[in-house]
Amino acid sequence: QVQLVESGGGLVQAGGSLRLSCAASGTISGINAMGWYRQAPGEQRELVASITSGATTNYADSVKGRFTISRDNAKNTVYLQMNSLKPEDTAVYYCNADLLLSYGKLNYWGQGTQVTVSS
Repeated sequence: QVQLVESGGGLVQAGGSLRLSCAASGTISGINAMGWYRQAPGEQRELVASITSGATTNYADSVKGRFTISRDNAKNTVYLQMNSLKPEDTAVYYCNADLLLSYGKLNYWGQGTQVTVSS
């Protein structure tokens, strides 16, 4: 069984911080690109941040300077450090990764974790 398991969401006041974690489990041989997406009610899912296997990062303009994506390859885990949170950051956050299996590469989504920022 291969899956992505997210944790770290919750309720925080504006200006506060949260760190999301997403760990890949199961029989995998490696992980390529990983990323975080978010989806607010009634809106499309959008890319928040991504990181390649070579540690190249990309951020949505709305989170630049506030969010930091990182990865720990030894733990098969990607993190999203979220600082200076704003109410408009409220959404369900999903991790995404290309997992390397014995027979090839497949894309997986995490289950989603709710982030709510109060004013």
